[in-house]
Amino acid sequence: MTDIILDVKGLYKHFGSTCANKNVDFSLKRGEVRGLAGENGSGKSTLLSQISGICRKDSGGMLLNGQPYDPQSPLQAANHKIGIVVQELGVLSTLPAGVNVFAGRLSQFTRFGIINMNALYQEAEKQFQKWGLMPVPLKKTCGNMQIETRKMIELARALSIDPDLLILDEVTQSLSQNNRDMLYQLIENLKAAGKTIVMITHDLEEMIRLCDNITVLRDGEVVGTKACDDLDPDELKRMMVGREVNCAYYREDWSPDYEDEVVLKAEDLSVSGEIEAVSFDVHRGEILGFCGLSDSGIHTVGKAVYGLAPSMKGKVTLSNKSLEIKNAGTALCNGMAYVPKDRDGEALMMQDSIVNNFVFPSTASLKGRLGFLNPGKLRAVAVKGIADFQIKCSGVNQRMDGLSGGNKQKVNLGRWLIKDLDVLILDCPTRGVDVGVKAYIYQLMRQAKEQGLAILLISDELPEIIGMSDRVIIMKDGKINGEFYRGDDFTQEKLIEVMV
Repeated sequence: MTDIILDVKGLYKHFGSTCANKNVDFSLKRGEVRGLAGENGSGKSTLLSQISGICRKDSGGMLLNGQPYDPQSPLQAANHKIGIVVQELGVLSTLPAGVNVFAGRLSQFTRFGIINMNALYQEAEKQFQKWGLMPVPLKKTCGNMQIETRKMIELARALSIDPDLLILDEVTQSLSQNNRDMLYQLIENLKAAGKTIVMITHDLEEMIRLCDNITVLRDGEVVGTKACDDLDPDELKRMMVGREVNCAYYREDWSPDYEDEVVLKAEDLSVSGEIEAVSFDVHRGEILGFCGLSDSGIHTVGKAVYGLAPSMKGKVTLSNKSLEIKNAGTALCNGMAYVPKDRDGEALMMQDSIVNNFVFPSTASLKGRLGFLNPGKLRAVAVKGIADFQIKCSGVNQRMDGLSGGNKQKVNLGRWLIKDLDVLILDCPTRGVDVGVKAYIYQLMRQAKEQGLAILLISDELPEIIGMSDRVIIMKDGKINGEFYRGDDFTQEKLIEVMV
């Protein structure tokens, strides 16, 4: 046994005319935490997908523990003790959480063709306890679970094989602060046990802090690998994009700046088991931030305000129209927009075209006098949107699932920003996008604020909340637990004190 657990040589992978990986050399040592950095579309996830058996390489070779390795499926990779938590959601939504933990490996609980469900759920519970993961309702189907809960299930599944190599593809951006701290401790424990971890995260400071070395990809090729002791975020950005990057993402002012006019008023919002008696106002030109730990209910607030929580009690009113928002249809027709955390599952039609996704929220206003939609007019709107929001694609008819995470999010945001809005609800708007797209989204938020939009910013990213908000509401156990205005007390330490 050598120090090298995995050795990749000359790996190529094409998707049609696009070369996603080009002559990639990549090796990992035992007990190493390796970061993989690059812009959206640089080939990071494609490389890890080949290592984990999700897709096949076109050419090149891989050695695992010194032996030829060419997995045909994730199950084969798991049999070689390689586990992965994928970038987008990787659970089967119609199956219970416990079954998802052992999906593809149910034979260990099967006898004479009958699955011993009690044994399965007991073993799943043991896995969550063994690795110190946030408990989840194991007998409940995954379809209606929050992203964070589903990520815990995926993590339990990857860990249940006791992996020698664990791949984490943009996991932390789905987690609130307490579960991030749990994951950091888990990584430290796995490293101490001689396990190898590869991680992708767009939080560059986090990557430098957690990893021993970072490999940078650009346009499908390896730019280089550097020890984290010799790296700072600015140098890492330069390696990723090939030029200097302006790191002034956030607002530079340090006092609240918005109008007196209240645009939206929420009164005593309650959703059973999730939020209780939540009340607040949002002003014209204000960015109102919401943050909290995993069970705080911040994501439910966004759904409730937009009329997407059917069992909600309380009242949401658009003050300038004296209109109560009772459902999403009323919100849509009255200048409100909602960008959910689960971009692929709850927002975009992934199997459909860019044009259909882009114009979908605006179809009512794009209808002709007889109620018909003009394909030429729809195409023109999408063509302009692609140009205005700098979306990299092959054309308006390209399917959404062929875009990088950053370009998906540009479509997701742009299709709302072309409308005449009063209220914009953003739930984790920069989840899964690179540093360049983050800066662009923050620029769009500043422009929307200057135009007088009332913005609800719901985020698990404390630097994002602090960097962009005029005012922050801290939630704990489904209730409001504190409020901060932009100023001297706007620090991570102050916010965390109230969150925990």
